[in-house]
Amino acid sequence: MSVEFDADHRLWLLRTRESAYAFRLDEADRPRHVHWGPPLTLEQATQIARRANPVDSSFDEPYDDRAELATEGGAFFGVAGLSVRFADGTQAVEWAYAGHDASDDLVVRLADRHYGLVAELHYGLRGDVVQRHVVLHNTGTEPICLLRTDSAAWTLPRRDAYRVSHTTGAWSAEAGLLRENLPVGETTLTSRRGVSSHQAQPWVLLDDGTATETRGEVWSSALAWSGSWRITVERSHTGRVTWTGGFGHEGVQWRLEPGGTWETPVFAGLYTADGFGGASRKWHTYVREHVQPHAGELRPVVYNSWEATGWDVDEAGQLKLAAIAAEAGAELFVVDDGWFGARTGDTAGLGDWTVNRSRFPSGLGPLVAEVHRLGMGFGLWVEPEMVNPDSELYRAHPDWVLHMPHRERTTLRNQLVLDFGRPEVADWAHKWLHGLVAEHGIDYLKWDMNRAFTEAGPSRIWVDHVRAVYGVLDRLRADHPALRIQACAGGGGRTDLGILARTDEIWASDNTDAADRVKIQHGFSQLLPAGAMAAWVTDSPNPLTGREAPLEFRFHVAMAGVLGLGGDLTKWTADELRRTAELVALYKEIRPVVQHGEAHRLADPAVSPLTATQFVLGEDVVVLFVRRPHDHGRPIVTPVLHGLDPAARYRDAETGCVHHGAVLLTHGLPLELPGTGPASRLVRLRREPR
Repeated sequence: MSVEFDADHRLWLLRTRESAYAFRLDEADRPRHVHWGPPLTLEQATQIARRANPVDSSFDEPYDDRAELATEGGAFFGVAGLSVRFADGTQAVEWAYAGHDASDDLVVRLADRHYGLVAELHYGLRGDVVQRHVVLHNTGTEPICLLRTDSAAWTLPRRDAYRVSHTTGAWSAEAGLLRENLPVGETTLTSRRGVSSHQAQPWVLLDDGTATETRGEVWSSALAWSGSWRITVERSHTGRVTWTGGFGHEGVQWRLEPGGTWETPVFAGLYTADGFGGASRKWHTYVREHVQPHAGELRPVVYNSWEATGWDVDEAGQLKLAAIAAEAGAELFVVDDGWFGARTGDTAGLGDWTVNRSRFPSGLGPLVAEVHRLGMGFGLWVEPEMVNPDSELYRAHPDWVLHMPHRERTTLRNQLVLDFGRPEVADWAHKWLHGLVAEHGIDYLKWDMNRAFTEAGPSRIWVDHVRAVYGVLDRLRADHPALRIQACAGGGGRTDLGILARTDEIWASDNTDAADRVKIQHGFSQLLPAGAMAAWVTDSPNPLTGREAPLEFRFHVAMAGVLGLGGDLTKWTADELRRTAELVALYKEIRPVVQHGEAHRLADPAVSPLTATQFVLGEDVVVLFVRRPHDHGRPIVTPVLHGLDPAARYRDAETGCVHHGAVLLTHGLPLELPGTGPASRLVRLRREPR
């Protein structure tokens, strides 16, 4: 980590390979932003710090308002990232500098001048990313009410216009990328659902309105949190753009007792001058090197039985599917919902995590043994955070769910939320999960979560529940180092850096329709790498949308992530199964390039029906072209390739044709796709030795 300090100007400079981040303390010991962007020296940063904003009116901020963590108090009229109420009702904060430490990450300490509140501002460099969070201490004798505790605020240089990019969506339509002009005023992105949500993901990108996929300055930040969150972007009438973000949402407050500590999640930031694609590739590197627990592994090809069986789960049916899946090349067989308790539908049995003996007379042992004999790992679906009212668990512990006195307990999907903020609930979950994995030799868990919070109130549960889920996952992985876990929340309802730090992949959406998945995967890839995104090939017509698509088209879309199989293989023809085995074998050949290579998005699905994703690892290049149905006669432009050496030659593994890198970078590959319906092509290139 490169940190420099100018004592005369009380200014810190953090430098990565391609960027610099600087902030200082003003005369009142308030932390003020100085620079975030291209590399600067310490001397250059101090020159920026001496600039002051003009004061035009007593109605505006009479001092430099580029706060590193804005607090209430004085003539500040923006969004306060830290809002507290002391026991006597005071809400303003006045800081006094209390020292700093840069022996590991940079920590700057500030103490309130009167009350017992101490804040530690943490800054860490991880590759090209600046990690930030805040730790609060109550050193006084009275409790402090925490109204908003954001992790960080970010400030951009003044430009004529900015755009903001983020995701919007819903269940089965997650990660829709939205790029729009940033209006004057406050723009708030949030989830109040207790999870990071299908509707929005906790990250944001901003550019000056001129960036493209391949060039231009892009500033971005991502919150490592899997619960409710809030990011507020503010553009002032003077052109200043800042944003602040963290966990929680309006109306939620916490009580920090004397001697207590409150730590916020990491809010990581990244600057690049290489456009949106450059930002994504730097985020992908950060995720693989500093977030995912086993990013160096190759993710296996999964077969999941849900779309084949639904609730009709039994030993004979699963054995039949396992045999076919093994022949198709699957490496991991996962039994989904319906294997336990009275779970023959979504109305009963959730919470009773014992094997249904009418469906599995000898327990799971025979099925697990046979799956292992077939050379596959064995996985199970679980939903530890939920309970059906019609269950033995709820009848024994009705107080374990989120609820309020004298109010109805809202059921969604016939479920209630277990209060993991209660230690006995989290301990119960860890105990049965540990026993289940140990007893059956389970290799993989699909951890699901299928409803939002209700009846949670303004309490700490919004934070405590998520931290307890993290704690159970951490304990479970420590107990079983070989266990691998998929994060699922009704699809992509938990797509964030917090959950990915404790799991191995994310189920991006319950929608497996390949045409819809193109846009979902495009949005997913803005922040997260292909090796973190599970993608299945399922039946045609698709069980959710009813849309038909060729087998190769479905495979080529799913091959842009962690390939899985999820259809009813017992109904596939012999030719389909033969071709499936061939395509699975092909994916295993290209898997290192897809899961570990640099990703380039060659076209925007919002603009063109023909899209392509290119992966580069060493000398190998994989390009997946996908064309969705389009109007007859509409011209379609084949995208050019990116990230190649213009002086090199690249040989097509299928045709043997040799292409000049300069031609691929300027004119692309010759591509012919028949008709106007769904079509696709996979191209493998290898750089020729000189």
